Amino acid sequence: MPVFAVEAIDKSGKKVRREMDASSKDEAIQQMKAEGLRPTKIAEKKGAAKKKQAKPKGKKKKGGALSILDRVSQAQVTTFTTQLATLQDAGLPIVRSVKILSQQQKPGKFQNNLDEVSEEVEGGSTFSEALSKHPKTFDSLYVSMVKAGEAGGVLDIILNRLAGFMEKSEKLKKKIKGAMIYPVCVLAVATLILVGIMTFVVPSFQSMFDEIGKGLPALTQMLLTVSNTMRDFWYLFVFVPIFFILAWKGIASTEAGKRMIDQFKLRMPGFGVIIRKSAISRFCRTLGTLIASGVPILEALKIVKDAIPNHVIQRAIEDVHGSIREGETIAEPLRISGVFDELVVNMIDVGEETGELDKMLIKIADNYESDVDIAVEGLSSIIEPLLIVGMGIAVGFIVVALFLPLIEIIKNIG
Repeated sequence: MPVFAVEAIDKSGKKVRREMDASSKDEAIQQMKAEGLRPTKIAEKKGAAKKKQAKPKGKKKKGGALSILDRVSQAQVTTFTTQLATLQDAGLPIVRSVKILSQQQKPGKFQNNLDEVSEEVEGGSTFSEALSKHPKTFDSLYVSMVKAGEAGGVLDIILNRLAGFMEKSEKLKKKIKGAMIYPVCVLAVATLILVGIMTFVVPSFQSMFDEIGKGLPALTQMLLTVSNTMRDFWYLFVFVPIFFILAWKGIASTEAGKRMIDQFKLRMPGFGVIIRKSAISRFCRTLGTLIASGVPILEALKIVKDAIPNHVIQRAIEDVHGSIREGETIAEPLRISGVFDELVVNMIDVGEETGELDKMLIKIADNYESDVDIAVEGLSSIIEPLLIVGMGIAVGFIVVALFLPLIEIIKNIG
């Protein structure tokens, strides 16, 4: 019978290390739970462990060749985490839980990842170690929180907390994207209509104006020039945007360029407020969740830095990291950065003094998420009429420019 080396937490919170005989890892876990212990790590001892059966050559993983192009979405990981938290609450062993959830997935990369995770855990790795081998699916934030849950023997609680965090982040992204769909669609349709008018309608008037033989008003001449340019140099309207996109990416590939672009994003009228508040909300929620889960503050700040895409805020987090390492506070470097509002800095300062920094950070995140929702709704409600007015002005300009010569002809006839 295999021998397992196990680590667990007893009812008093002390770590217990021992060896036990069991036919499988699941049976060893059940034995420990029956004794009132909460298992944190279990591994089959070398020499007693069964050798893994070699997979037959030529057997392909589920998903086939398409698995190379397959991509795991954040929504898939969020759903998996929520379901895993429920199964852990029900007391199922982690391996069995992952296998159950793997069977529910569609064939592809995510199912393959879960199968590999369950195999790694069965082979003696911890759940966090198995997850860390798939960084594109489970990021450092995810792995660190699971690791903290295993160390404290509260994996079910941590998974619930992680699921809630991911659901709120996904919800905020969907709200921002959803609010921008209508304005983008209106802008796209308006652009197509204007291009159609300038390309097909205006040139038909030009032949008529040429027959008149008189000088045209400046407004009409301007319209015809734009129309001819669009018709004769259409390729510029394709290559110029491509050039600007490539130039933008080239600037963003350097550290100085990234900082400049991120500073520009934060100062953009309308959009800058949304970007800044959503970044602060993400910073506060991520850091608060990590601290509440038992992750050390310095390690938590490193994870948060990687989770925030804005380089200006990343630099502020680096300053906070250095400040804490030197025994100082979190609040002061955030105040100096100029990105965080005074209210946020003061609330974090109070959280440090009262020893409830994690709760204070979560409250700030909740408030800022509400602010982002209101800002997005307000911006979308402003953009819609602006687009309609802009479209009206453009069409009005075309109509006036085309009819000015016709009015002159009618006057001459009269």
